[in-house]
Amino acid sequence: MKEFQLIEQYFQGRGPLRKDVVLGIGDDCALLKPAERKFLAIACDTLVENTHFFPDMPAQALGYKALVVNLSDLAAMGAEPAWMTLALTLPEVDEAWVRDFSEGFFEAADYYGIALVGGDTTCGPKSITVTVQGLVPEGAALTRHGAKNGDWIYVTGTLGDSALGLDILRGTVDVRPEYRQALIARHYHPTPRVLAGQSLRKLASSAIDVSDGLLSDIRHVLKASGCGAMIEVSDLPLSQGLKDCVSEEQARQYALCGGEDYELLFTVPESQKGALQTALNQAGVRFTCIGQISAGTQLKLKLHGEPYEATFTGFEHFK
Repeated sequence: MKEFQLIEQYFQGRGPLRKDVVLGIGDDCALLKPAERKFLAIACDTLVENTHFFPDMPAQALGYKALVVNLSDLAAMGAEPAWMTLALTLPEVDEAWVRDFSEGFFEAADYYGIALVGGDTTCGPKSITVTVQGLVPEGAALTRHGAKNGDWIYVTGTLGDSALGLDILRGTVDVRPEYRQALIARHYHPTPRVLAGQSLRKLASSAIDVSDGLLSDIRHVLKASGCGAMIEVSDLPLSQGLKDCVSEEQARQYALCGGEDYELLFTVPESQKGALQTALNQAGVRFTCIGQISAGTQLKLKLHGEPYEATFTGFEHFK
């Protein structure tokens, strides 16, 4: 199958229809008409075989994940997903693989209402690059640089499951059979907190998605905001599967350093705590207070009030 046949068969004309797409796939550029008094939020992410995913990762799961990891960035800014482009690089055309990939990709696109408006296909080592664009009301975007001394630190969902799921796939850990598929699913099919991000507009003082690990990502917030923080490790939200499959100490390390949770980490002033409860309850998202922003620049970890040290800090490219 040739390049343009591939595009027409599996990508063109699929996904949700949006009135703000004047011209989509099929020309040199897409033509889009953003709403007035909205800022455009843009994020881009690349997944490379053997770096971000194993060669045997199911194509449907890869298509789904390739999109939702970008949607998680939009969620962290409080943006509404609108449009996206896809650059797909393959060593050869495996039509069955492309079919399954596109099914997973458009499963996420349809659910979150984001339209594919362009992209590229080329021959080379397998990699997927997705660029997403979202809309956020003027003055309402969440950023990393607004945290202030005294703000409370929260995280959505639970932490550490994706990293344990990855170790199951690596074959480096055995878990109880009843939890195996659920933990792998947390790695293959993360949930971007899009609605929660929008609910945090004008409530959160800062926000970031947890992609490289809690400790790594909170340091980005502290650096941007020029402040420090204290995290109470005993308050980290852990799933029953994580607690039942590894030791208590291993569970803490997964939660602090594992990465690819794609939950939201955010800070909220004392004055907004009541409104936060209402907003996220309406969004149907679990959230947990895990610490507080402090003066200075240090990140301090405590376990039941005593100093605690993590053995790893999070994922980094180009170490």
